[in-house]
Amino acid sequence: MNLEQEFIILLEKNQNIVHKICKIYTDQEDMHKDLFQEITIQLWHSYPKFRGEAKFSTWAYRIGLNTAISLFRNKKRTLPIIPWDQNLEKISYEEYDPEKDDQLQYLYEAIHHLNDIEKALIYLYLEDRDYTEIAETLGISEVNARVKMNRTKTKLKEILKKKGAL
Repeated sequence: MNLEQEFIILLEKNQNIVHKICKIYTDQEDMHKDLFQEITIQLWHSYPKFRGEAKFSTWAYRIGLNTAISLFRNKKRTLPIIPWDQNLEKISYEEYDPEKDDQLQYLYEAIHHLNDIEKALIYLYLEDRDYTEIAETLGISEVNARVKMNRTKTKLKEILKKKGAL
């Protein structure tokens, strides 16, 4: 199996990671698709450097979150145009249906009020990642991840209370 085939298989198995990152950082379908494409491109360009020291999913979280944070940090809501690698067209794109669960919609609306780092923390928490993996993915200490997580959970609860969702 060549590098491209290996990448496609791993990405297809883990593409929900990318969809969830897109859902947290965007609120429009076209922006979701654009961010999905941008993260996929960044993953593909970085894949030759993937050494397998961490799970593919952990590595994909880190690349995906860093891509989303860097794109939206400057409050630019438009994504740069990057040439699409024709080989990536072989990846099947599964549509994400945000209407499947109304409760999730309330949660995502509340998450949109968090800052970029808080969004990443909550996302990883919702993915049931332990504090060691959260710290590794975000490049912070485990103690710092715990402190930030507690503050972020409190902030998220307050946002949900104000919206009447709790």
